[in-house]
Amino acid sequence: MSDPKKFRFSIDRGGTFTDIYAEIPAPPGFMTLKLLSEDPANYADAPREGIRRILEAVTGKPHDKAGFDASRIEWIRMGTTVATNALLERKGQPLALVATEGFGDLLHIGYQDRPRIFDLRIEKPEMLFQRVIEARERVCLLSLAPSAGNGRGPRGKTVTGTTGEELEIVQPLDEEKLERDLRAAFDAGLRGVAVVLLHAYTYPEHERRIGEIARRVGFTQISLSHEVLPAVKAVGRGDTTTVDAYLTPHILAYLHSFRRGFSDGLRHTKLLFMQSHGGLIDAGQFIGSRAILSGPAGGVVGYARTCWDAETRRPVIGFDMGGTSTDVSRFGGEFELTDQTETAGVRIQAPQMHIVTVAAGGGSRLFYRSGMFQVGPESAGAHPGPVCYRKGGHLAITDANLVLGRILPEHFPHIFGPGESYFGNVLKAVKRPDGVMLHY
Repeated sequence: MSDPKKFRFSIDRGGTFTDIYAEIPAPPGFMTLKLLSEDPANYADAPREGIRRILEAVTGKPHDKAGFDASRIEWIRMGTTVATNALLERKGQPLALVATEGFGDLLHIGYQDRPRIFDLRIEKPEMLFQRVIEARERVCLLSLAPSAGNGRGPRGKTVTGTTGEELEIVQPLDEEKLERDLRAAFDAGLRGVAVVLLHAYTYPEHERRIGEIARRVGFTQISLSHEVLPAVKAVGRGDTTTVDAYLTPHILAYLHSFRRGFSDGLRHTKLLFMQSHGGLIDAGQFIGSRAILSGPAGGVVGYARTCWDAETRRPVIGFDMGGTSTDVSRFGGEFELTDQTETAGVRIQAPQMHIVTVAAGGGSRLFYRSGMFQVGPESAGAHPGPVCYRKGGHLAITDANLVLGRILPEHFPHIFGPGESYFGNVLKAVKRPDGVMLHY
C-alpha cells in the first residue's frame, strides 16, 4: 500500500533530457518537470535536482543542492539510458577477457554469421575487451573427455556438475600463470575483467577461483559468466558477460553519485530501476547486462498501457527519438521479448524487450567531410549539447531543425544556456498547501 503522506517519483533519465513525474501527497496531484541530463554549471545530477525542485516547490522549504533529506519520498522508479548510451558511444570500463586456453578468439569468431555475404568489405564486430588472457585449464563432459576410452592415459579427476552432468578435469587451473597474466593486464591500466570458461555453466569452480585471484590483484569489476548467465552456449554467455563487465562500473558510478546527494543516503526510500525486459529491480541488483534497454523498455510499457485498444487489437508502433539514440518497437497485445539481440554492434543473450536501437537523435553531430554532410554516430549529448543550447556545443541535427523552423523555442522549458535563461516556460502548475500556485 502506498503511503498517502509521501512523494513518489517516476523518472526517465535519457542521454540528453531527464523527465520527472511526481505524485504529490498534499494536495493530491502531480507535477512534471524536464531538465537537461547534464548541466554541471547548475546541478550535479538531473534526477536528483528535479526531485529537489519539486520538493522545494511543494513544501515551500529550501532543500540544499549539496544534499537533502529524502525521508518524505516513498519510492523512486527510474528508467535510464546511461548503459545504452555508454554502449553506443563506447564509454564503458576498459577490460580484459579471460577464456579457456585455446579459445581466446571464441567471441571474435562468434557464430560465424554472414548477414551480408556478398559485401566486398567485411567489417567484424568491435569487441568490448582490450586484452585476452587464456587460462590454462580444461574441463570436459565425461563422455567427450580426451581420455575416455582412447588409450591416452589415466583420467583426470571426475566431478558432478551443478546440472547433474559428469565431468572430467582434464587440466586443473594453472593459478601461477593466470596471476602473472592478470597482473600484466592490471599494470597496463585495465580494471575490469570478464571470465568465460568452457562448461562453467555446470562447473563454476575455476571461474570462482579466477575471480578470487583477480580481486587479490586489484581488479574492481569482475564478471563471472556462470553468475551473469548460466547458459550452455559459451558464445552467448561470453558476449553477455563482457557487456556486464563493460557497463556495470558505469552504472555503479551513477548510482553512487545519485545516492550521495541525499543526506540520508535513501535509507528509507525504495530505489528501483527498470530492466531491459520491462520489470523493476532494486538498485542494488541492477547490473550492466540487465540495463541495456532500461529507458526504452519503460517507453514500451507506457505506450502499451495508454495506446493499445483491446477491442480493435490493432498493433501499435513505438518510435522514440531522443537526443542521443532512437528506439523502435511494437506492441500487439503482449510484450515481445527476445533472448538474443544485437545492440550497438554487440551481441547480448538476456531476456529483454524486442527494441531496435540506433545511434541517431537530435543531438547527433553534423560533420562536413569529403564534400558532404555526415551525421553521427557521435552525439553532442546534454553537455555541451547542440550549438543552440548556448553552452559552446557542437553542430547537431537540432541546430539544423531550428534553422529550418521545425523547432518552436516558446514550447521548450527554461533550461538552456547560462543560468538556464533561454527558451520559454513549460506551463505546468501545482497548488501549494498554503494556496500559492506554482508554475513551471
